[in-house]
Amino acid sequence: MVKLLAELLKNSKKSDREIAKTMKVSQPTVTRTRNRLVKDGFIQEFTVIPDLPKLGFEILAISSFTAPRNKEMAEKAVKVTMSNPNVIFAARCEGHSMDGVVISIHKDYTDYSNFLSCIMAKGGDDLRDYETLLISLKGLIVKPFSSKYIAELLEK
Repeated sequence: MVKLLAELLKNSKKSDREIAKTMKVSQPTVTRTRNRLVKDGFIQEFTVIPDLPKLGFEILAISSFTAPRNKEMAEKAVKVTMSNPNVIFAARCEGHSMDGVVISIHKDYTDYSNFLSCIMAKGGDDLRDYETLLISLKGLIVKPFSSKYIAELLEK
């Protein structure tokens, strides 16, 4: 299962037949195993990783903050992040006295500024110590985001 998952992480566009050839197993074995990986939750979705600047996104923002750790705040955080398409990842975190992190993408600085105003308005006084690291998606990117690096970890 791990070998198949690694192959899919490298290139999920490959057919089961192509993967079977690479792995030296039958195509039905690959199909069965892929279906099991999906059923057991090892694969959450099949998707593509787009070239964000070609789609008009210039900024990736990694924002951290402190907020109360209670059920109401957790529910509010889920509602706000799930309703905002700019947010591509959000979670609790630890470190640097922060306990929440949000990763978001933006067309330009104005788009980011509007996003921040919206988040601060919806978060109200519950959000404290909000800090953001802005990354230019048109600048130097040494290692672009790709799931193929996870495949390399699985193959170790």
